[in-house]
Amino acid sequence: MAKRTKPAIDAVEILYRRFYRGKPARLKNIEAARANEEVARKIHELRTAASLTQTQLARLIGTTASVICRLEDDDYEGHSLAMLRRIAGALNQRIEIRFVPIRRSA
Repeated sequence: MAKRTKPAIDAVEILYRRFYRGKPARLKNIEAARANEEVARKIHELRTAASLTQTQLARLIGTTASVICRLEDDDYEGHSLAMLRRIAGALNQRIEIRFVPIRRSA
């Protein structure tokens, strides 16, 4: 007899089971999207906490406001470590890189 799974009540669990469980390519894509969103959100938070506009931050690091706008877009995938260091320096921050284990789901 086939093994039955416990019925899901949580909507997130239902979506996970339907669209991601057992699909490593989709899981990899969602991890990348989460990382991009996290970087974009952090740049925006730091810039606004420093009371800077995108134009003002751009001038501080020698680029254009459109570059800052792209960096703050959660769909942007071109974050370079060099650019992030320039932004961190302008905002009196430092970059910290961590490697964390990938959580594997059954």
